[in-house]
Amino acid sequence: MSEQLWTAVDDYLEAHFMPADPALEHVLQTTLDAGLPPHLAVSSLQGKFLQMLAQIHGAKKILEIGTLAGYSTIWLARALPQDGRLISLEAVPTNVTLARKNIEFAGLSHLVEIHAGKALDIFPEIEQSGIAPFDFIFIDADKSGYKDYVDWALKLSRPGTVIILDNVIRGGGIVNFDNNTRTMTGLREYFEHLAQQKKLTSTTLQTVGCKGHDGFTLAVVL
Repeated sequence: MSEQLWTAVDDYLEAHFMPADPALEHVLQTTLDAGLPPHLAVSSLQGKFLQMLAQIHGAKKILEIGTLAGYSTIWLARALPQDGRLISLEAVPTNVTLARKNIEFAGLSHLVEIHAGKALDIFPEIEQSGIAPFDFIFIDADKSGYKDYVDWALKLSRPGTVIILDNVIRGGGIVNFDNNTRTMTGLREYFEHLAQQKKLTSTTLQTVGCKGHDGFTLAVVL
């Protein structure tokens, strides 16, 4: 098994389930034009998976942590009803500007608010604003912060809220204990912390595809 084969399978599946989408293609192009690593965004198949999860759950309020250029934001916003709301948090100012333009291009500005700044600084403002609880929370940001993001996700949720955390396997790096980078140490702390949460039921699945070997956590607030 190889990444070349995984990518070929993704290409085959995309040809069947992913018709041409000018808004999403625009995001990918602007991501490249801005010099951002395109592999940081979810794949199209993963994006549609997120959208379908939010639709199945009937989400009306979504929180996203980590906007980048707005690719996953568009997928999630398309799951919302017309009176829905999505708040996305992004720490890099240039990414915020790019994502807002991409969201406008996709015709979704009436549903999406992108907040600039570090998530841990913005969470208290969101808590005080009264918009919480959220129905669906997607976390795809600095992996060293995942432990703290779980705590805040619980504060901003309700029983039944779905929480997805992406990129938690990192090519199997979580079990390479010689790898003590900030990312891997943060992810191991996150898994230990997640396993102790009494208010969550959780699982984690490995994935392979055009993004390589990785995985995501699915958690539901009890």
